[in-house]
Amino acid sequence: MIRIGANPIGWSNDDMIEIGGETPLEVCLAEAREAGFSGMELGNKFPRRAEALRPILTAHGHELVSGWYSTQLLLRDVDEELAAARGHAELLRDMGCTVMIACETSNAIHGQMETPLSARPVLPHEIWGRFGMRLTAFAQRLRQEFGLKLVYHHHMGTIVQTEAEIDRLMASTGDAVHLLLDTGHVTWGGGDPARVARNHFSRIAHVHTKDVRGDVMLRANSEDWSFLRSVLAGVYTVPGDGIVDFAAVFAALEGYEGWVVVEAEQDPDKAHPLTYAKMGYGHLRGVVEDAGFVVEG
Repeated sequence: MIRIGANPIGWSNDDMIEIGGETPLEVCLAEAREAGFSGMELGNKFPRRAEALRPILTAHGHELVSGWYSTQLLLRDVDEELAAARGHAELLRDMGCTVMIACETSNAIHGQMETPLSARPVLPHEIWGRFGMRLTAFAQRLRQEFGLKLVYHHHMGTIVQTEAEIDRLMASTGDAVHLLLDTGHVTWGGGDPARVARNHFSRIAHVHTKDVRGDVMLRANSEDWSFLRSVLAGVYTVPGDGIVDFAAVFAALEGYEGWVVVEAEQDPDKAHPLTYAKMGYGHLRGVVEDAGFVVEG
């Protein structure tokens, strides 16, 4: 059984807060529910205390799915990381979440408008072992102290961007580290999301579904755009509006249980959020039900 949630990044962007910045949180939540979603991930407009956030989500028929956390484990040890993450982890725990999304961003360039993706960091061979041990230890502490699974979000512009780097991450970490499969980032990173799903199924504990506009991706690659410039140009879209074969992905995910989230950052002035939310939900629900999944909510 799966549940289908949304990320508010289709209404207002977290990396570029001016994009959709005027859209009230209540509009995002109401439109997401109208489109069919039953849960939301955190965004920059969400209260960060459970007693304030819970009644807002409940009023709009949503549960909290999870929320992004930026690790800096290349720079700080596990104790320092846990201290930095404590407030975020407590919020997720108190809201009934089961996973915490994490991505190493200490040297990432995805938030820099003028830095091309060709300048993104590549982790040297000799650093992978230390990074993997720290990430594993951090994940173990999260599970022990907060009951949360760490799901690692591979991401364009970071040290885990390509399919080979996803494989390396999984080989360098213990079972406490789970994988967030993001169809859009795998595809733009040159990989095959269905193959990643098959190869790492046992450790996939969260799924982000975004589609990729092939023509924009090819231009972004050939002209060496930054991540943010590519997003503004429309490289990402909702499931069913691009080149990702979602039927193949969910065939490879047979037996998966948990949240599947539509997370497709677009400029809301170019891609009307409610229209695209309905499009993405409708296509995704059809695909997962055709694949034999039961959708709750």
